[in-house]
Amino acid sequence: MPEAQLSVNIQGLKKSFPLGNGIALEVLNIEKLTLPLGSYTVLKGPSGSGKTTLLNLMAGISLPTSGKIWIDEIDIFALPEPLRDRFRAEHIGYIFQTFNLLAPFTALENVMLSMMFKQSIPKREHHQHAVEILSRLGLKERLSHKPHQLSRGEQQRVAIARSLANNPSLLLADEPCASLDANTARVVLDEFLTICQEEKKTLLIVSHDEIVLERADQILEITEVNHV
Repeated sequence: MPEAQLSVNIQGLKKSFPLGNGIALEVLNIEKLTLPLGSYTVLKGPSGSGKTTLLNLMAGISLPTSGKIWIDEIDIFALPEPLRDRFRAEHIGYIFQTFNLLAPFTALENVMLSMMFKQSIPKREHHQHAVEILSRLGLKERLSHKPHQLSRGEQQRVAIARSLANNPSLLLADEPCASLDANTARVVLDEFLTICQEEKKTLLIVSHDEIVLERADQILEITEVNHV
């Protein structure tokens, strides 16, 4: 059963990196951004404009120089790191551009491990739940394969399945179709979006891929050290 949807509100968000001698490089500056509940938003912009930085901030993986992100009226940066990590594990799915799959584990195990912190999914259901998601993404015959035994496109699909396994209300995706050929990308994206729509998830994807852009509810463009 899907979770309640989460609202996302961003205000005055800035991220800078110190270069030394009192000089800082500002990589992100967003005055205000709201993601409508259950919406599908695509974020595009040139390399170095802060797109991945924004995803990392929204996931609570990194901290801003200034500004706020409220997810379901919770100021995520006000949470201590352990609680922020738990909040992410329970409510946010993240598809990393580099996949971040655990090499010693199979595709099935990588997806099941992501459910460890989700109390609403009974442990006895973890195996079947993971099998179902991987099968929907065309990996039914790859369940016992480890990452090095999978193509990059298959690894990408495992990463997508893992992001869905916890039944998160908010999904963040960094170029989720980058390692897929055009035909596979369309099939996988169709299934991914179907799952998100069925469960009314709020989705933010970083991409320049026309296949991803053409079905978005809204497209936001971010420029170098500028506002969305």
